[in-house]
Amino acid sequence: MNILFTLCGRAGSKGVKGKNARDFLDIPLAWYSVAGITLYIEKYGSSVNTYDVVVNTDSQDLMNIMDSAKGVAVTKLWRDSSLAGDKVSKVDVIKDCLLRAEKEFGKAYDMVVDLDITSPLRTVEDIKNAIDRKIARNDVRAVFSVANSRRNPYFNMVTKKGDFYDLAFPSHYTTRQEAPVFYDMNASIYAYSSTALKEIEPAILLDEKCDAIVMDDTGVLDIDSEEDYELMQVIAKFLFENKESYQEVYRLAQSWR
Repeated sequence: MNILFTLCGRAGSKGVKGKNARDFLDIPLAWYSVAGITLYIEKYGSSVNTYDVVVNTDSQDLMNIMDSAKGVAVTKLWRDSSLAGDKVSKVDVIKDCLLRAEKEFGKAYDMVVDLDITSPLRTVEDIKNAIDRKIARNDVRAVFSVANSRRNPYFNMVTKKGDFYDLAFPSHYTTRQEAPVFYDMNASIYAYSSTALKEIEPAILLDEKCDAIVMDDTGVLDIDSEEDYELMQVIAKFLFENKESYQEVYRLAQSWR
């Protein structure tokens, strides 16, 4: 099996300026993803499989950061300006990675695993679980990571309708436990079928026929503001000091300094 790992990061960011090339607890944010891939290949990689890693970006700073990482080799793909806007679907960028990597390395890939650079708090087992699930589910387009939702649209989520706020979905549930279970897509890990990436429109790729793995919901916070960035580092510091599964990724990335 040929597996392609992708790391995608734009140069610009409206919420947190240049977040893909910033430090996180004094370590380049992107190194956490590279460290996770490195440890996955070392611990769970198979000699009958091939593993390639690419970064797709229009940021020279991020390119330089990848050059200085000491883990698995990362091939740099300069992002075309047509894919650099903030309204471009990330699936389009991942598909671009796949097509260009197949030409670069002269092989066809069975799976594409995307790790979001701004989600540094994932364990090696999270990566393994996503890949293992996709291997076991050849019938799904993708396996993505989720966390248990803290809110439920049938019970304690509301939407504004005119001058009033009503339940998002009308219901007669009296406790959250009675309502259907929902999950938050945490955007940390996606394991795609390469065929699905090539043949299905990006806008509808994840609409159906997907599976998921559940991650620790304290491990991922969307970094969309400076406040998110600071809070995420507080959470990370606690996890790195108290949970071995998070420590090993941190220790490896820290050793590259």
